[in-house]
Amino acid sequence: MTEWLVWLSWPLLLAGAFFFIAGTVGMLRFPDVYTRLHAVTKADTLGLGLVVAGLSVRADSVQAVAVMLLIWLLVMGSGATACQLLGRYQREHEAQQEGRDRD
Repeated sequence: MTEWLVWLSWPLLLAGAFFFIAGTVGMLRFPDVYTRLHAVTKADTLGLGLVVAGLSVRADSVQAVAVMLLIWLLVMGSGATACQLLGRYQREHEAQQEGRDRD
């Protein structure tokens, strides 16, 4: 592998690690469930995309790049689905609590 590809991959990998850390900090620091879900899903999706881009530059074969892209697409889909389900559950739970408080 040429030297400039290694140097090109490092900023992508470091940026991906930064977004993973930012998402984790956001999940721990934000006040409610909705902002926590937003922080962790957006930051982790972008972080994984940058890590995949950095590793794709270093990959030896097209097959390895295809596998990493497929994994990234699956994580994006499952992250969005899980976020939607957790947000819906929280909204329904809050509505039930509101109903109990009125009675």
